[in-house]
Amino acid sequence: MDEKIKKYLSGLEKNKGIKILLACETGSRAWGFPSPDSDFDVRVIYKHDKDWYLGLTEEKDTIEYFLENNEIDISGWDLRKALRLLAKSNPPLLERIQSPIIYKADKEFLTGINSVAKKTYSRIATIHHYLSMAKKAFEEVTNEEEYKLKKFFYALRASVACLWILEKEEIPPIEFGKMLNGLDLPANIKIRIGELIEKKSTISETYRHKGETVLLEFMKASIERAENESQSLPASKGKMIDLNDFFLKTLA
Repeated sequence: MDEKIKKYLSGLEKNKGIKILLACETGSRAWGFPSPDSDFDVRVIYKHDKDWYLGLTEEKDTIEYFLENNEIDISGWDLRKALRLLAKSNPPLLERIQSPIIYKADKEFLTGINSVAKKTYSRIATIHHYLSMAKKAFEEVTNEEEYKLKKFFYALRASVACLWILEKEEIPPIEFGKMLNGLDLPANIKIRIGELIEKKSTISETYRHKGETVLLEFMKASIERAENESQSLPASKGKMIDLNDFFLKTLA
C-alpha cells in the first residue's frame, strides 16, 4: 500500500502542477491505534509556482481524492492556506506536521514549519478543538449500551489531549502513546488503555464494545476539568510576520 500511495502522489504532482511539501498519514494509523481494516488517511501540504499566487482572485486551495474503493483518502491544503490555519493553531495541521508515517517530505520545509508552529502555538485555541471533539464523542458513546470502539478512542484521545494542554506548554503529540507517557496518569488507566489498543489492533472497525466504567469516569472528569480551566490558558504570542517570512522562503 505504501508504494501505491507514493505512486498516486507522484501522479497528483504531475497532473496538478504542484510540489508536495509533505504527505503523511493521519487518523488512527498515525495516532497509534489502527484496526486491521482502517482506511489510509493521507494528508498533503503542497505549493504552486510563484505566479499562481499573483492575481486579484484566489484559486481553489484544497484537493481531495478517494481511491482504491475509498480505502485511500488523499486530501490536502495549499501552502498559503496551511500557514493561515497555522496562525490559528489548527489542531489537525499541528498533528499532521508531527506524523510518524511520512510518504513524501521536503525536510527543510518540515523542520521549518514545526519551528514556526511552536512560535504560534495557542493553548486556548487548541484545547477548544479537542474539548469539542471529546464532548461530542463522549456523548455518543454514553448514549448507547454498545458503541464502536473507534468512537470510544476518539473520545479518549481528545480527553487526554485536553489534559496535556492544561498541564504542558508543548504542542500535544499526534501519537497517543507519547501523550499517555508524557502525563502522570494512574497506572490502571494506562494499563487498560494499552489493553484496548491491543484489542483494537485485532478487530474490525464495525466491532461494538461495552462497559469500561473506569475509563468513562476518567474521560468525564477530564472533560469537566478542561471546561473549568480552559479559559485561563494563554493565547498565541506568535507574529504573522514569522509566518509570512516562512511562506516567502518556501516559495523561493
